[in-house]
Amino acid sequence: MSDVSFESLEVGQVVATKTLRFDPSTLVRYAGASGDFNPIHWNDTFAQSVGLDGVIAHGMLTMGSAVTVVEEWIGDQARIRDYQTRFSRPVAVPNPGVSEVEVTATVGALDAEARTARIDLNALFEGTRVLAKAQAVVSF
Repeated sequence: MSDVSFESLEVGQVVATKTLRFDPSTLVRYAGASGDFNPIHWNDTFAQSVGLDGVIAHGMLTMGSAVTVVEEWIGDQARIRDYQTRFSRPVAVPNPGVSEVEVTATVGALDAEARTARIDLNALFEGTRVLAKAQAVVSF
């Protein structure tokens, strides 16, 4: 359990940052876990044949990995009451190589009556947002 208190939070406060790293083996492991074997996530030739530069990370992998910054900050994933986002850009993953997504978690809003905080996530790949309006609601 985290020592974070509702009273210690302020709108605009950065509460956590994290660098996510995706390589081809990450995509293969996620495909096996999720059952999503779409070849745009593991086959460069196929990905290029449909207009991509190469393979891309699964959107749900990016989304799920991004919220871990909130889980680690708050210390208890059960305190996350809601999490939503839209995908705004894919994360290209080179083979060989690693792609990095920089995630920053900022307090976007506080609800004193409900004792919840909306945490806004900014996920950047190569300086561009990959998740739009990524928000987690955390209870205290």
